[in-house]
Amino acid sequence: MSLRSALLALISGGPLTGYDVVKHFRSSVGHLWHAPDSQIYPELRKMQTAGLLEGTPVPWGSAGATKTQYSLTDAGRDALADWQATSLPYAPERDQAHLLAAYFEWGTPDTARDRLVEHIAFFTAAKRSAEQQVQEIRDRTSATLQRRFTATDPADWDRIAAFKLFAYEGKIARADAEIAWAERGIALLASAE
Repeated sequence: MSLRSALLALISGGPLTGYDVVKHFRSSVGHLWHAPDSQIYPELRKMQTAGLLEGTPVPWGSAGATKTQYSLTDAGRDALADWQATSLPYAPERDQAHLLAAYFEWGTPDTARDRLVEHIAFFTAAKRSAEQQVQEIRDRTSATLQRRFTATDPADWDRIAAFKLFAYEGKIARADAEIAWAERGIALLASAE
């Protein structure tokens, strides 16, 4: 997946200004694909230049100012379909936490425990965030999901929500596995002392 694919997927729910893209990105797609604002705005302009998005000036503020509202073009829809039809290019892993754990003998039991506690805290927060997304999808209170529903046939709503749930439930399962792994590490440290 690339930032481009994430942005196309987000905008497929209906036209958005750059500001709205950033806002919706943070509250939805951003939980699955991280990108800072400084990457999003230039990518939107590149996508417009590439013909994947159409930019329309819309009024903003006073004195005749405008901002750009982006919507998918036919080429953008084709790019989304191509993205879904393309195998994922799985990259070799770069897993700092597990690499560090493989060499805990170079630290102290206290520093190893600190790293594992940090790992648990990180994945506990990630799990809470994913659980919140799941609840908002189940309750149909997710602003991004509601936007998508306005652009789709109501007969597809349950299917759309099910795919979103599937993605976030995967995040929860991953967080649970990482928390359990770190807890086993803490137990290992305790048994070694």
